[in-house]
Amino acid sequence: MEVMEAIETRKSIRSYEDKPVPVEKLNKVLEAARLSPSASNRQPRRFVVVRDSGIRARLAEATGGQTSITEAPVVIVAVATMPDYIMRCEVPSYPVDMAIAIDHMTLAAVDEGLGTCWIGSFSQQKAKEAVGIPGKYKIVALLSLGFPRTLGNPKARKTFEELVCYETFKE
Repeated sequence: MEVMEAIETRKSIRSYEDKPVPVEKLNKVLEAARLSPSASNRQPRRFVVVRDSGIRARLAEATGGQTSITEAPVVIVAVATMPDYIMRCEVPSYPVDMAIAIDHMTLAAVDEGLGTCWIGSFSQQKAKEAVGIPGKYKIVALLSLGFPRTLGNPKARKTFEELVCYETFKE
């Protein structure tokens, strides 16, 4: 699959088949995150792979009951290990670094015939407790992963002209 095809095909999947993800496919998704860039190549991240249904249930509680967390055979917890590092541009590096890594995983998943849903609505404390993450780290996102039961709905996107300007900013 070409990269643009994966980008155009990717959708947030909230319903998964009751079927395990083969370890080869899971490892390709995780390898995409491992290879992703980070500020100063510090690679300040860990990915907790959760397959245990009991832990996924606790993570679902942390999200306020999102069923895709319990239905997906895998949930990847994306953890920033240097949440205090600020780049020279005055932006914290962890949300940028992790967004790149997570996006790499979502595209690799599409290429493997898998679906994902990037989940940012959760209780930090409850999610940390569910997977044993020390307080000094920050969970950036939960990523459900599995074989899609449905392909999801296409989302409306702004036009190119609404998003892109050249040389100077235009509102």
